[in-house]
Amino acid sequence: MSNFSTTQKITKTVEWTDGGVVASQHRTASEAGARVLAEGGNAFDAAVATAFALGVVEPWMSGPVGGGMMTLWRADRQQAETIEFGMRSPVGLRLEDYPLERGDGHSDLFTWTKVKDDRNVFGPHSIAVPGFVAGIEMLHQRHATRDWADLLAPSVGLAEKGMLIDWYASLMIAAVTRNLAQDPDAAAMFLVDGQWPNIAGWTDVSEQRLDQSAMAATLRQLAEAGARDFYEGRTAEALVADMAAKGSSLSAEDLSTYSAKASPTREIAYRGGVIHAPSGPSAGASLVRTFRQLAQSTFGDSPDAASFAATATALRDAYKARLSQDGAEDEPAGSESCTTTFSVVDKDGNMINVTQTLLSKFGSRVVSPSTGMLMNNGIMWFDPEPGRPNSLAPGKACLMNVCPTIGSTGDTMFAIGAAGGRKILPSVTNLASFMLDFGMSLEDAFHHPRIDVSGTERIIADEDLSPEIVEALSGVADTGTAKRTVHPYAFGVPAGVMRQNGRNCGATEIMSPWGDAILADDIA
Repeated sequence: MSNFSTTQKITKTVEWTDGGVVASQHRTASEAGARVLAEGGNAFDAAVATAFALGVVEPWMSGPVGGGMMTLWRADRQQAETIEFGMRSPVGLRLEDYPLERGDGHSDLFTWTKVKDDRNVFGPHSIAVPGFVAGIEMLHQRHATRDWADLLAPSVGLAEKGMLIDWYASLMIAAVTRNLAQDPDAAAMFLVDGQWPNIAGWTDVSEQRLDQSAMAATLRQLAEAGARDFYEGRTAEALVADMAAKGSSLSAEDLSTYSAKASPTREIAYRGGVIHAPSGPSAGASLVRTFRQLAQSTFGDSPDAASFAATATALRDAYKARLSQDGAEDEPAGSESCTTTFSVVDKDGNMINVTQTLLSKFGSRVVSPSTGMLMNNGIMWFDPEPGRPNSLAPGKACLMNVCPTIGSTGDTMFAIGAAGGRKILPSVTNLASFMLDFGMSLEDAFHHPRIDVSGTERIIADEDLSPEIVEALSGVADTGTAKRTVHPYAFGVPAGVMRQNGRNCGATEIMSPWGDAILADDIA
């Protein structure tokens, strides 16, 4: 039961163009990337600009002190590639700083044994070594055409202006006010007299903006000095000094030795097409397992009870394999991870999905005062119990559930990804299946009701699915229904682009109030 209208219908218009498109979880960031396309940049130039802009306009989702992964397609080479830029634990991390507390309950998003004071979840001890800047630098060096400083200029300008605090931003801040208040610098940045920034009233149209001047200065420094400044220069020194003062083990060595990695994608032939799943410690292996199992089923012309049951079974089995063979928990069902995702396609057919994160919403809830940036809480990805495959240890890569994916069949190609912890894999699977199995357009796929299978025990079905489909799902596992809403999200939050017969379009989750696909043609 809910209080929401049963007659209201929400849709987003999907437009086609001969030019490029940027689809991200924030319209302003999409506009920054689309402007790069309009000025002659390629999809990878636009991705650099969009990635940094997102860190400014939704700072609790991602930013320079986060990590992630991207999968891209070079049209001229007919080649896919993944760039891995996940976080890792500091080399100076001490296990004795994370004493276990036996007893009832678990902390935040994970089913880990509780650590004293939740120090693996929030605060300075939860901070991992960031990979975002190195990953975007690698993208720029390998595939971009425009000057680095020019591509960072939009994010500098946005930070100088300050993020607009509207009702949705107020909601995000209100959700974690208590944690933000525990860090003086986070409180100074996001709170007003210790409280969330309340919008004055229903009819108030005045503007409140976040003071991001310190972040603007940092971004300007990175633009002028280059990406390595984040790992070896003034920015690195500021981060290390700020974190040392707060008790974090993040060191100069951690930053100077960090590097991103470019790898071939995991590739699977499917229904006469190809799926390029991400490499590395991602949900890519699970996506491949899922579609190998789906390939054994025969579907009709549109999604029905049989196809949804087959999808649910394949996802459930993939999670069983992930949790047993891979030997590690990752982001759980119900996770309010602060991941964001965006996709870009240009006029030549180059395309990319980038999925970037701080992990929890607002990450560690700690701000670096010298740089003006929220710090991640990547340490929460690790199991604090010793002796397990994903147990916490120094200098160890974090396991992520991100799934930036490229798919193609016939004259159609798409790049999709999603946010939402374990909800990412089901979202990407649903959407890719809609397009590859049933020939749906991107618009139809994004508007179609989906299911979430975020583990092995329970299925969540969109309440708009038919009773016959829900009944078939109940034969696979315990099944409940949920409404697609603005907040919280019962399903993942995707973004994607499609190219068909030389024309392009983009789409974002229809319930996301900030998300939008912007055409380069529409940039004045």
